[in-house]
Amino acid sequence: MAFNTGLSGLRAASVDLDVTGNNIANASTVGFKSSRVQFGDLYASGFLSAGTNPIGDGVRVQDVQQSFGQGNISFTDNGLDLAISGDGFFILSNNGEIRYSRAGQFGIDKDGYVVNNQSMRVQGYTADDDGNLSGIRGDLQIETSNLAPRRTTSLVSELNLDSREEVLEQRVRDIGPVSVADLQGETFSFQYSDGTGDYSVTIDPAASAREAAAAIDDAPGVSASATTTATLSGLTDADLQAAQTAGNLVFELSIDGAVLPLDLSGVNTLEDLADAINNSSETAISASVVDNAGTPELRIIHSRGEDLYYNYSANGSTGTATVQGDVNVTADREVASVASAVATDNDFELAFDASPIRITNEFNPIDQRTYNHATSTTIYDSLGNSHELTQFFVKDPSPGDGVGQSQWSIYLQIDGELVAGTDLQPYTALFDQDGELLSVNGDPNGEIIVTDWIPKDANGDPNGADGPPADPTSVVSPIPEPPTSSAFVINFADTTQYGASFGVNDQQQNGYTTGRLSGLDVSDDGIIFARYTNGQSKALGQVALAAFNNTDGLAPVGDTTWVETFESGQPIIGAPDTGTLGSIKASSVEESNVDLSAELVNLIIAQRNYQANAKTIETSDAVTQTIINLR
Repeated sequence: MAFNTGLSGLRAASVDLDVTGNNIANASTVGFKSSRVQFGDLYASGFLSAGTNPIGDGVRVQDVQQSFGQGNISFTDNGLDLAISGDGFFILSNNGEIRYSRAGQFGIDKDGYVVNNQSMRVQGYTADDDGNLSGIRGDLQIETSNLAPRRTTSLVSELNLDSREEVLEQRVRDIGPVSVADLQGETFSFQYSDGTGDYSVTIDPAASAREAAAAIDDAPGVSASATTTATLSGLTDADLQAAQTAGNLVFELSIDGAVLPLDLSGVNTLEDLADAINNSSETAISASVVDNAGTPELRIIHSRGEDLYYNYSANGSTGTATVQGDVNVTADREVASVASAVATDNDFELAFDASPIRITNEFNPIDQRTYNHATSTTIYDSLGNSHELTQFFVKDPSPGDGVGQSQWSIYLQIDGELVAGTDLQPYTALFDQDGELLSVNGDPNGEIIVTDWIPKDANGDPNGADGPPADPTSVVSPIPEPPTSSAFVINFADTTQYGASFGVNDQQQNGYTTGRLSGLDVSDDGIIFARYTNGQSKALGQVALAAFNNTDGLAPVGDTTWVETFESGQPIIGAPDTGTLGSIKASSVEESNVDLSAELVNLIIAQRNYQANAKTIETSDAVTQTIINLR
């Protein structure tokens, strides 16, 4: 009996030594979980044979139980080294056999699969070409080929336009010329869009064009000038030469009743007569010879609009006339209309209504004085070529009475060429009294769809990328995938107009050029991101973790891996940092959870137990020898 008891103790102590030695041997093994021996005593007892003081039959090893406690996490310089902080196991495929491990020393094999040191493939959730996780488990693979370019189909522009900016664009009406004869004795009033009072103007019945222009020029927002033009038809070079030879040349020119002294001694042609007038003491008068259907004529202009009187006689050709001037008026944007106090068909009122609007400082992308704000961003065509898109913003006068709304014009330029039709007409952005965007060209979503862009190279020639759609009216927002043209959408929905400096809060566009794989990053939830040389990143997949209801039921099979058993139950698989599963720490490994100090103490205890059980056998042998030696 004592022999068997001591022998069982030796066996148990030997197993304890083996387990302790194995723990010590794997103190530096990544992902290793220490084990401990669990003993149970033995009794030789049956259904009816148990006594009140049964004698034990020794000891047996009931189980070698592993401790799945968390090991320390240490950092490494390998981006694919992964450690689990919390519960869970990596899922590995060993040629189809599924194993589970806490050792996260991973790399990439020749085919791009994520594997451990034993070439077991890591399992996870795969991603599609756009980086969207599919939820389908499989072998995680790193795509090492170049990232194909993506054309820009969407640009979100979040800006603040400074409401304190002045209106730069000056719009005026050019009215005239209106004959002073149509203004003499008239009374009319200028009416203004800003609500200020009307300004009444009365023209004297005997006023010259200069006097009429001076009266009109006093009105706010209005500038007026006058000119008088007299054309002498019928007088020829031959008439002048004959009259000069005969000594009976007569030419008299009066300005507002005052005769202009002229030296006619050398006048033989119309050009000579024009020179004589130009050489006179009157600086506001000028003369020239003009062609009228092949016939030269003398034209005399007084730049201040005084009445001109001329009288000439030369070789039988005579002419006498008093010529009144014309009035030209320029009215700025505040002048809304002109109303006659005498008749509704006043010539000046009709001329105002028919006058076109002229922009004095029309938008010019190379002239910073013609726009308030500008910002640029890079967009990409279907070949991955970059292009510079510039957005220009010009503050307009407030619509209506200017209360509660503000308006801006938007121009778009790509590589120096205006697009989206803004070379003909800009887009109009309307803001409310709170500075929030109401619409862009009436669209409450604040979108501009660019459908006329032709991507070009540095020489200004089409570069072979997709161009505008055949039917621009068929383009919708958002642009459907896959895109088939260069059309893209600019969204200004979050653009504001506050009393603060112009600022670009955000500019996000979805295009990029081609790129090569430059690195990998792994997030806490196990998503593997690929970084490319074009600044893009894309999800390649997500590491999957498995947990078990009875972790102690897993069976170790070497290489720091375990397999599922009936006692462990089926795995509960999910994404890291969900449910009870732990999170992933990249560029880290989980060290062995062996407590080396404790193991060395256990080693001493196991050695002592072994020696003590050996002593039991030695003592039993001595007793047996004593019995044998009895005589």
